[in-house]
Amino acid sequence: MNHRFVQLVFIPASLLLSGPGHADLATRNDVQGFISQMVSEYGFEDTQLKTLFGKVELQEDIISAISRPAESKPWHEYRPIFITESRIEQGAEFWREHAEVLAEAERRYGVPPSILVAILGVETRYGRHRGDYRVMDSLSTLAFDYPPRAKFFRGELKEFLVMAREEAIDPLELTGSYAGAMGQPQFIPSSFRAYAVDFDDDGRRDLWENIGDVIGSVANYFAEHRWQPGQPIATRAKVNGTQHQSLLDKGYRPSTTAGELGKLGVEPQTPINPGLEAALIALEAEEGMEHWVALHNFYVITRYNHSPLYAMAVHQLAEGIRAAYAAAE
Repeated sequence: MNHRFVQLVFIPASLLLSGPGHADLATRNDVQGFISQMVSEYGFEDTQLKTLFGKVELQEDIISAISRPAESKPWHEYRPIFITESRIEQGAEFWREHAEVLAEAERRYGVPPSILVAILGVETRYGRHRGDYRVMDSLSTLAFDYPPRAKFFRGELKEFLVMAREEAIDPLELTGSYAGAMGQPQFIPSSFRAYAVDFDDDGRRDLWENIGDVIGSVANYFAEHRWQPGQPIATRAKVNGTQHQSLLDKGYRPSTTAGELGKLGVEPQTPINPGLEAALIALEAEEGMEHWVALHNFYVITRYNHSPLYAMAVHQLAEGIRAAYAAAE
């Protein structure tokens, strides 16, 4: 999902939701304060927003879902969710079907088709599973009844209302994930406003049905986060001694160069340009830890979802899709 991954705190939903899902949300003091802010800062009409929030339904299962994200699983449980033969074959089929659009996106933005397809494969299984929560319900539930992330989701709710006005869309019609991520690439509202593109110049940015806009927007997102065309993403590594722990402690953002890895007891399993920025990550396999050298493009993938598990799933799915596509040529 395209949103900032955070360590979530589990709080029973029954302790968070403040009232029945069908209660008029517009009567709550916190919501009225939010409405007043939208009126004063963004020029919305008070009556219209009160009417809108009066139709919002808080969803208890949204609180339950966000309290147990897939990214909390160990790698050996997370990987099989996304790296499957069917998802690889469907990805290769998607590539063949939309090869022209994918090629044009790579020409414009420098992002290879395998990565663009893999993102859609992980996010919505190539558009098959986009989420059926009303985005207005999801964001309102999390903005007003999920204290651990209320500030973040109130910001996204603001972005969503502005986005719906800019795009001339009824905010009650749009559906998405439990966290308010939308369309085939699962953009959150702030990402939609910043990175969605009208790839085919038809005057609209449609991330639900327009495959050109979907692919182009994902490619633009990666380009804006400094994707490096033609550069590697990650490679397996062997580690010796204990010095590598200092690299693990620094996380998945590159903090050294590939040429310095050997001094820290890290041996990449494939050759890497010694000047490339590098990090070291450890993933929990069924038997021990897998160590990987993660490069700049790996970090770029984590800008889509701030989880190294997510980035590795995208990388490995992309590799599988690329091989399947090539085999069918």
